[in-house]
Amino acid sequence: MKKMILTGVTALALLTGGVIGSGSIGSSVEAAQATLKFKDVPSTHWAAAAINSAVEQGFFQGYADGTFKPGSPVTKAEMASILGRLTDQPNAAIQETNNFTDVPEWAKSGVSAAIAKGFISPANYNGKLDAKASLTRGEMATWLAQGLSVVDSDYKQALSDVTNTVIPAKEYFTGKLASNQKNAVAVALGTGLMSVANDKNFGTDRTTTRAEVAVLIARYASVAKTKPADFQGLNELRAVGLTGTNLSIIAPQYKKTAKNKFLNSYDYSKVTDNFSEVRNKELVTVTNYADVKVKNWIIVNPYVKGLNRSIYYPVFVDDKEKLIRGSYHSFVEFDLKIIRSMSQLQAGSLLQSPSINALKSPNSVSFSEYAAPHINSSLDNKGIFNVKNPIYWAKGLLHFDKDLTTQVKLITKEGTDFNVTAN
Repeated sequence: MKKMILTGVTALALLTGGVIGSGSIGSSVEAAQATLKFKDVPSTHWAAAAINSAVEQGFFQGYADGTFKPGSPVTKAEMASILGRLTDQPNAAIQETNNFTDVPEWAKSGVSAAIAKGFISPANYNGKLDAKASLTRGEMATWLAQGLSVVDSDYKQALSDVTNTVIPAKEYFTGKLASNQKNAVAVALGTGLMSVANDKNFGTDRTTTRAEVAVLIARYASVAKTKPADFQGLNELRAVGLTGTNLSIIAPQYKKTAKNKFLNSYDYSKVTDNFSEVRNKELVTVTNYADVKVKNWIIVNPYVKGLNRSIYYPVFVDDKEKLIRGSYHSFVEFDLKIIRSMSQLQAGSLLQSPSINALKSPNSVSFSEYAAPHINSSLDNKGIFNVKNPIYWAKGLLHFDKDLTTQVKLITKEGTDFNVTAN
């Protein structure tokens, strides 16, 4: 059996635990045997398999006391060293220089390798990596998303496409998601690379643990081998970012309403099925209580499970919710400017559409847990709006039954007619 070559750094890792920096990796058998001794990683631990794999591959070692310390944080230097050792990761087309002045000697080669592979961009820092600081989940998402953009240029395009998307994380709805991490968080969620916690927060400021890193190594390898278009969640996030709706992903049966459904005198050239042409535009209303804009329109199919579910399902829908006659959920983010005064009931008369209706917000437990803006936050105890510019999410139904209204139409004051019907 080939013996492990111990550099000074590797020997230190073996003695004290942690991440292996430079040097050769020992045999997988030796590493696998080492994992059996981790008294704090029982077989029932949620990351046991990933930890065993990460140790077997030489990314981690245990501690001298027989523990792995799965809940301990990982520093930026340690994570950079791990990423730099991913052999399947190609080098970035444009090579940046490692100009960090605060990286410890043992991690310099690892950080340089992580930069070469595109995970870390020194241009985003001011000469210091803060290498000894614990890596946050937000920065982790950024590093991994940047790495994916090197693997496949479409991941790079995805990072751009999600700029204006709705992100299924509590921080997004509460306005606490940093703009410089938003796109990376979207890609991390859309690919399943990372997820929100039980409190519905992504946790951008939370530290990344050794157990989490072990899992992320395996997930990253899997995602990097998958085309972006194969992730429905990412497709939805990109579609919402570019157009304002995921309709074409979740309900492709809805198409541009046929010309023969209009009067011959109607200017059909104004009809579109591109929601981006009416997104954030002032709409023609039935009543004149408020100026109305629609920021985003999310569709959720409640009849599918697993990976076929919309990435937005957990935000808006509880499993117990039942709909009528095969309808889908329709959720709309409204931006209203009330002209004088308006009641909640009058808001429901603005557009008079079963799908695009400003009357009420979702009443699901999920919706409240994600803290998305609710209509009730803008109403007084008599149901009158007490703010002039309420922005909130409302719910409706998207019908497929021909006996119900399947047509969805929004007309801007400029004359553009978004008009789609279920086929």
